[in-house]
Amino acid sequence: MNAIDRLRNHLETRWVAPAYGSLVLGGIALCFFGAATNTMAGWLYAISGAIAGLLILGAILPAQSLSRLVVRRSPIAPVSVGDRLSLELQIENPTDRAKTLLQVCDRLPHVLSESPKHAIEVIPPQKTHRWFYSVEAQKRGVYRWHDVQVKTAAPLGLFWCRRDRAIAAKAIVYPTVLPLAHCPLVDTIGREESVQASSNRRYQAATEGVTRTLRPYRQGDPTRLIHWRTSARLGEFYVRELEIVTSGQELIICLDTAATWDADCFEQAVIAAASLYFYAGRAQLKVRLWTASTGLIQGNRVVLETLAATQPGETPTTAEIPPLPLIWLTPHPDALNSLPANSRWLLFSPSLAVSMPKSPDFPGFVVELEKPLAPQLQRSLQ
Repeated sequence: MNAIDRLRNHLETRWVAPAYGSLVLGGIALCFFGAATNTMAGWLYAISGAIAGLLILGAILPAQSLSRLVVRRSPIAPVSVGDRLSLELQIENPTDRAKTLLQVCDRLPHVLSESPKHAIEVIPPQKTHRWFYSVEAQKRGVYRWHDVQVKTAAPLGLFWCRRDRAIAAKAIVYPTVLPLAHCPLVDTIGREESVQASSNRRYQAATEGVTRTLRPYRQGDPTRLIHWRTSARLGEFYVRELEIVTSGQELIICLDTAATWDADCFEQAVIAAASLYFYAGRAQLKVRLWTASTGLIQGNRVVLETLAATQPGETPTTAEIPPLPLIWLTPHPDALNSLPANSRWLLFSPSLAVSMPKSPDFPGFVVELEKPLAPQLQRSLQ
């Protein structure tokens, strides 16, 4: 920003900045005044004085037009990456005179979107104008901003006046949660292969003896699990909810946020952590998330907000990870052989040429960045 722009910005935000028309009128007024001093013609003094009065009026009115406007913001609902953030500003005119020809600019963070502008023709006395708009959330994060600018040159258009309103805003963009149909990383954790195979055969073929409870039929449930006697008695379909050996098993999703990450790798790891957490929850596991700065946390909203805000290179807390089965998401293979029993791992690296341990103690795989993440999380560990 050069010196002229800085001066104009200073005048516009603290007093008023002249528009092009005011500069032209000022020049004309000076010409008439100079001619009047040479000729001593009264009518020339009158014209120059009238123009000067018009300029003074044009400089005073814009600031008065903005002086009593009230700007409020509605709460912003969280969204996921790829969705649109819905925002609303309320501009209230509590005075007895209409406010005309306003421009409102919401000063969004540049990483979220360009700052949108909205023109308002008139706000009647004692009325509120609502401005609804939306922006596409292209990157996860917790975004905060504080400024809303209101600008006008009304009623004469000779001087611009802009005032900032300090209105705190917070928008949360959650990471993408992949809809995993199955995930061997979670399905096999904490179970011996023989127990898993027996449980799978039992679940697929069971019709008696392993029913945990009955629940109403939901679209997509296999018809072989319908409990016909109960369905006939109650007049609607009820299905068996079978006992699964993983029910009640504890699992920790660990995102190694204290490490140094490649930016693309870290974003993929955050998506993987969110997807694994929600998949494990659907599998009836007691799942928690661990990051270096927060320690162990649980709860869908808390986890999503934590993953939205987390960044690589965080300062570790003093809390240690309990010796429970975990899925370790990291860019470094050094600690893969020191994980708790029955753990799994995912290694994120911008290059597949990583120095892996000769024989990691636990199953896992290297995530390939050039391939879609969802199929990789659903592939077999063999």
